[in-house]
Amino acid sequence: MKLAVDATFRLPSLKGRRLPAKMLTSTYYDTPDLRLARSRITLRHRQEGGGARWQLKLPLDGARRELELSGGTAPPAAMSDALFIHLQGKQLGPVATLRTHRTGVRVGGAQHGADVVLDEVAVLRGTSEVFTFCEVEIEQLDSHVPVDERLEPMLRKAGASDHDGRPKVFRALELPSPSPLKAPDPDDTDDAHLRYMLTRQLEALLMHDPGMRVGGEIEDLHRMRVATRRMRSILRVARPIVDPLWAEPLRRRLDWLGRRLGDARDLDVQIHYFRSQLDNIPERDRRALEDFIGYLERKRAKAQRRLVHELRRPRYVTLIERLTLAVRTPHCVPHKTTLQDLAGQAFRRLCTSVKHMAEAAPNTEWHGIRIRAKRARYAAELSELKMGQPATQFIERLKIIQDHLGDIQDAEVAETLLRRYTLKGLSGHSQFIAGQMVERQHQRQRDAKKAFVSEWKALKKCGQHLWT
Repeated sequence: MKLAVDATFRLPSLKGRRLPAKMLTSTYYDTPDLRLARSRITLRHRQEGGGARWQLKLPLDGARRELELSGGTAPPAAMSDALFIHLQGKQLGPVATLRTHRTGVRVGGAQHGADVVLDEVAVLRGTSEVFTFCEVEIEQLDSHVPVDERLEPMLRKAGASDHDGRPKVFRALELPSPSPLKAPDPDDTDDAHLRYMLTRQLEALLMHDPGMRVGGEIEDLHRMRVATRRMRSILRVARPIVDPLWAEPLRRRLDWLGRRLGDARDLDVQIHYFRSQLDNIPERDRRALEDFIGYLERKRAKAQRRLVHELRRPRYVTLIERLTLAVRTPHCVPHKTTLQDLAGQAFRRLCTSVKHMAEAAPNTEWHGIRIRAKRARYAAELSELKMGQPATQFIERLKIIQDHLGDIQDAEVAETLLRRYTLKGLSGHSQFIAGQMVERQHQRQRDAKKAFVSEWKALKKCGQHLWT
């Protein structure tokens, strides 16, 4: 959290360990047209004392993911590679230099506390100070431990006020704060609502692309895949109101990207699940499961290399270029069908599929239900701003249904991976543990199907009330 302060501000008396004062010189790098800044990405070279390091800050669900590398005077190749889709051949160069005098206090200990720091910043041109500003920052040290709620009121009482949200480099370049995408009004045209939904997904795709390339944080890949699937599904749901010559080529290309992202994402899901199972089996059996997780992690590393290679190819670059143009002006055709009609149609198709399916149906039929549930959800999201709170409640119920359907699919993938693993000449004990895990997947599917049936009636009632 950042707060604005003036030059006379002093930190109040806080219980904690005083941090050593620092003098930091930061040179910010960007393209001539400030592509990184416009995408809420920061790349800087920071000097402190006799040392220097490169820092890359990427947006991640309202927070920031920070990466550091020591190195020379040019941006490290690993960071330039991560920014591939944003740079598109543009050269990085220095755009601003800031000198920061930082003082502060660590409150609550090194593991679970927060650093409260006062930054006195000078914007430099050569060796001259162009202008100065100050700000206070509360930085959480452990994302799982809440920051002491008393800190912000104490700082405000001492004279701090709301921050305008701009990163330091924005203030140095006198740029406005990145403004969020403006949602259309309920009575705006269908074109406006379609443009808004598609633009949101493209922004998410581009926002998480660098983090996906770096790896190590599964949420980036997950968000990219969700955005890809949403766009593809929205274009399918919107068939009655868009030009097929415009939409279908985009859908085919998005299908390709979704499959590329899916290979790695499926392994992320499985690794997370089997790690969660380690505490549920006897200690003597954990080594066998850990070996299987290691097998999945090796497959995931190979999938990561393939994915990054694929997403450096012209096919991906062309897709991003076409999406960027397409979302600005969706090619809608004259129509009498409303977005609410489209959502109602998608919901009724889901109802028809569920009506004709037994709980003991093969997993292929359950997978079909899962696909139709996603289409129903994305169609409802497309009309959510027009329908208001009732549509939001419907979507929330549909998310629960999707979780159960996702468990069925994930259990099937887990069983397939386990069976392939058992073909690798394992010991008798490892084979036995793998067999136990396969049976757990069968039970997992049975539990998910029962949970789906128990939730379905409430969702159906909600949908019928909304879409009829």
